[in-house]
Amino acid sequence: MSKSSLVSVIVATYNWPTALAMVLKSLLDQKDRHFEIIIADDGSKDETRDLIARFARQSDIPIRHFWQEDRGFRLSEVRNGALKLAQGDLTIFIDGDCCVMPDFISKHRAAATPGCFVTGKRVFLKRRFTEFVMRNQPAFHKWPRAALFGLGITGQCNRPFQFIPLPQSHKSMWQYETSWKKAQACNLAVFREDIDKIAGFDEAYQSHGLEDSDFILRLIRAGVRRKNLEYSSPVLHLFHARKIAQRHSGASDNGLLFRTLEAEKQRFLPVQSIFLPPEAAE
Repeated sequence: MSKSSLVSVIVATYNWPTALAMVLKSLLDQKDRHFEIIIADDGSKDETRDLIARFARQSDIPIRHFWQEDRGFRLSEVRNGALKLAQGDLTIFIDGDCCVMPDFISKHRAAATPGCFVTGKRVFLKRRFTEFVMRNQPAFHKWPRAALFGLGITGQCNRPFQFIPLPQSHKSMWQYETSWKKAQACNLAVFREDIDKIAGFDEAYQSHGLEDSDFILRLIRAGVRRKNLEYSSPVLHLFHARKIAQRHSGASDNGLLFRTLEAEKQRFLPVQSIFLPPEAAE
């Protein structure tokens, strides 16, 4: 991918401004400076809005904020909203609880090739270390890889070998070429033209679960291959409880939606593109 091509980083968030601030700091410390940040905000309160505005005023990197009303977990919908603001040729999706190392964007830019999307790994930080960084605010995302590897060896995170730049085999890189499994949009890079092929995320997915899998599967069915990165660009996932109960109340139809998609085999486009006005989509 050309160094002159703009990258859009979409950061999904909901009411955790302390974590979001750490994520934004890690993005603003990127070596690759040709990117923009769009916050996909699923209904956060004013504290998050004020935080984003403060970062935007002080940043030399463009930061935009897409907000939607809090009506439960609507991640697909808020990502689509953020995509409408994105101007980059390549879109990188991360979450608002996932910090990144200074070469994160440059690694994704180097890995991006036409006809492919790139999935990276997630390293889970343990509770004690997360509490430490929340309290003391060290720029741990800039620590040497050897120091981050040490976190894993001492039990402060999992997957310590993701910090060691080991050579990746061709087999490892392409082992999930046509598989949606073990892929999540907290570390995912997709060319915008490929996102447009499948009209973004399916907004029928409400509550948590399988919205990322649906997106990945439809990309694959649209002929886009999956490249799997190891030892290169993991995100550093801050510890938190798995769910906020009131955001996931009621029965979810996500399982049925995804099983239907799998059974249909060929479907990958919604009835109408979310990125075009009705008259243009006809």
